[in-house]
Amino acid sequence: MLKMNNSISFNNAGIENLPRLSEGWQWVRLGEAHILKSDKHNGSGESLFYIGLEHIEKDRGTLTQDVKIDTITTIKNSFKKGDLLYGKLRPYLNKVYLANEDGVCSTDILVFKSASISNLNYSKYFFLSRKFVSDMTHNSSGVNLPRVSTKYLQEYPFPLPPLPEQRAIVSKIEQLFSELDNGIANLRLAQEQLKVYRQAVLKKAFEGELTRKWREQQTDLPDARDLLEHIRKEREEAAKYSGKKMKPVKPLTEDEIVEFPGLPEGWGWVKIEELGEVTGGLTKNSKRNAISTTLPYLRVANVYSNELRLDDLKYIGIEEQEVSRVLLKEGDLLIVEGNGSVNQIGRVAIWNGKISPCIHQNHIIKVRFEIVKIRKFILYWLLSFDGRNQITKVASSTSGLYTLNLSKIASLCIPVAPLPEQQAIVQEIETRLSVCDKIAQDIDEALEKAEALRQSILKKAFEGKLLSERELAEVRMAEDWEPADVLLERIKVKKEGKEKR
Repeated sequence: MLKMNNSISFNNAGIENLPRLSEGWQWVRLGEAHILKSDKHNGSGESLFYIGLEHIEKDRGTLTQDVKIDTITTIKNSFKKGDLLYGKLRPYLNKVYLANEDGVCSTDILVFKSASISNLNYSKYFFLSRKFVSDMTHNSSGVNLPRVSTKYLQEYPFPLPPLPEQRAIVSKIEQLFSELDNGIANLRLAQEQLKVYRQAVLKKAFEGELTRKWREQQTDLPDARDLLEHIRKEREEAAKYSGKKMKPVKPLTEDEIVEFPGLPEGWGWVKIEELGEVTGGLTKNSKRNAISTTLPYLRVANVYSNELRLDDLKYIGIEEQEVSRVLLKEGDLLIVEGNGSVNQIGRVAIWNGKISPCIHQNHIIKVRFEIVKIRKFILYWLLSFDGRNQITKVASSTSGLYTLNLSKIASLCIPVAPLPEQQAIVQEIETRLSVCDKIAQDIDEALEKAEALRQSILKKAFEGKLLSERELAEVRMAEDWEPADVLLERIKVKKEGKEKR
């Protein structure tokens, strides 16, 4: 980030322009209230408690779970229990931590101790406030590795209340944050419960439970075999019309079918290639940069679980004779071929046709069905627990990575119900999942409001508006209560006396 010229000047005029503080408070330079330590560890190979920037949670003032004792072989900053650590690199990440034991840290982490006029818990929350983070971010320098300068940080205005009030503010913040965190934990739990409910809906759907009563009311329901025969004939006609020869598909054997869950009467198991054409995408290479015709194309980054993210589409060069094979059509099922991660492999979504023309690269495989109406039934199967299990099973490899290819996807086994029942099942699924979607949206909004409330609490705290009149009256009864300017003067006189001696 480039350095900006909007640094806060801390001369007399600058102080006058700062917001008026509460009774007993005083604006000071941050460097007056904190001592920036310069203690180093020379990297002598000792095993010590080590904190890197990666070990501090963004925006939270806490450590991650993977902090450990490490062998220190390079120069690090040293800190003591009770010191305040602040990440000066990429200040927008808001890495702040109050140490609860001695250790060493990255040299991109500044170490502060109190100058006896500030409570470092109070300072920690000030560092976590949105205004502070924004100012540090906009006054950092460096393009790829922006850092805030210690000079700017030391000169930054710091609202200093009397010490008893600092302690009371910290106590009130922690009380309110604890209540807020409990609410957030409940929202997170609700999110997990929604995931479980979604899977329960899909499980019941493909066991035939959601349409059991519907099925009992039907008098002339066709068999899944009728649908498969109809699809076969449609595909043969399409192949004859296009001049292509339809590739024969080896059907599932009884031994293969017996490994899959049982199905309601009239259903059947088939390979996905029996239901539609499975094709790969366009291979990306440097030669395509010289091709004049370009089209938008889907990458792995655009396809998620039942979701398309189309705000960052790239273009690629393509020859005219290649277009028909990789051109997307509304209703195509898209399957992510490879990602390496068991959680991300085989993400599936349906192409919505919102961008036309649009093609896809080779890491996304498409399935085009002769009967478009079956696409959602198959999508929901592949999103179900059993469908996901089958994907990960065929995607696993001896290397430990997970990858799919055309033949693996073509051989995926799909439960097939009669078409009328498929449509009834999809309607039952979507009725239930739409309720989940609304609840999930409400939870997301509540989480956003919780974060906004967290920042509102901090804003009020450093404006002197967090404590009630009763709480302030109690604070002012404390033995060590004195206005910040009186405290500053006393510390100054004490310091000058030491210097004379």
